[in-house]
Amino acid sequence: MRTFAEIFEMAAERKGGAEVVEGMLPDIKTAAEISAIPSDRILAGMTRSVFQAGFSWKVIEKKWPGFEEAFEGFVPVRWKFMSDDDLDSLLKDTRIVRNGPKILAVRDNAILVCDLEDEYGSAAKCIADWPAEDFVGLLDMLKARGGRLGGMTGQIFLRFLGRDGWALSKDVVAALIREGVVDKAPTGKGAMRAVQAAFNAWAEESGRPFAHISRTLSYTVG
Repeated sequence: MRTFAEIFEMAAERKGGAEVVEGMLPDIKTAAEISAIPSDRILAGMTRSVFQAGFSWKVIEKKWPGFEEAFEGFVPVRWKFMSDDDLDSLLKDTRIVRNGPKILAVRDNAILVCDLEDEYGSAAKCIADWPAEDFVGLLDMLKARGGRLGGMTGQIFLRFLGRDGWALSKDVVAALIREGVVDKAPTGKGAMRAVQAAFNAWAEESGRPFAHISRTLSYTVG
């Protein structure tokens, strides 16, 4: 596979120069900044990512104040005990998108946030302190223990939270295939380990965060 320097040069040629590419790279929060995020904002971020998946992001953005009201500010300990009456009420609530499985995912993710608080001090601290070289492990944890947080949903949640990591968009996957990292969209554990190894190598070479590497890869395609 190419070095990151070569990949960045490809992106710069396609996008109009190195300064243009640098200006479009995502912001990343420090571990301390992520650790300070309250648990209700973690659950809110999970919920927003779950409802955006396969749906119009603009609709979710427009309705988001209604989500905040309907879910009473996303206090995890409140929603880990979501009752049948709560579910029935939410399924009739026009302030939100009334999708039963996604509403139930709020309960599942509230349980996860509360469990991570018991295990790590807070869900935010768990996310902040998870080793970069095992980002795939963080994604696996969210998928296995959360509600509907697998695939791109978990990646998008972490990206908008400010946690460094990749987002395997179609353009990023196309670039990874071109570089010989994978031969198709990575879904299995072996393919995801190969993605992790490639990002680890590019990060060691360049000193760049994964999010910058991921976005730069996308700019060599789209």
